[in-house]
Amino acid sequence: MSLKIRLSRAGTKKRPYYHIVVADAASPRDGKFIDVVGAFNPMLGKTDENRVKLDAEKAAAWLKKGAQPTDRVLRFLDKAGLKKRDARNNPKKALPGKKRQEREKAAADAAAKAAEAAAASQS
Repeated sequence: MSLKIRLSRAGTKKRPYYHIVVADAASPRDGKFIDVVGAFNPMLGKTDENRVKLDAEKAAAWLKKGAQPTDRVLRFLDKAGLKKRDARNNPKKALPGKKRQEREKAAADAAAKAAEAAAASQS
């Protein structure tokens, strides 16, 4: 059984609140879980100390047992100093997609041909 430390949504519509739980990887997001190790309230400000409440001892124990945190929970664990999260870098993120690059190339080729034709007609 592979274990995940992940968020389980609670709260009402438009007012999210999450429990940080240890659950089987196959169980649904808000389904059956094994243990609650904390809570996350995204409605609070980023500087508020009550935004993330984490029982560090429980989380460390579950990490030793092999539970894998999701990316969001890994951010919380990194801030608490329990597990290191590597910074991500995607240099191609801001580049346009394939089709747009093809359209831009076609437009540039058409503009070059038009400029050639204009230069040829003037001489």
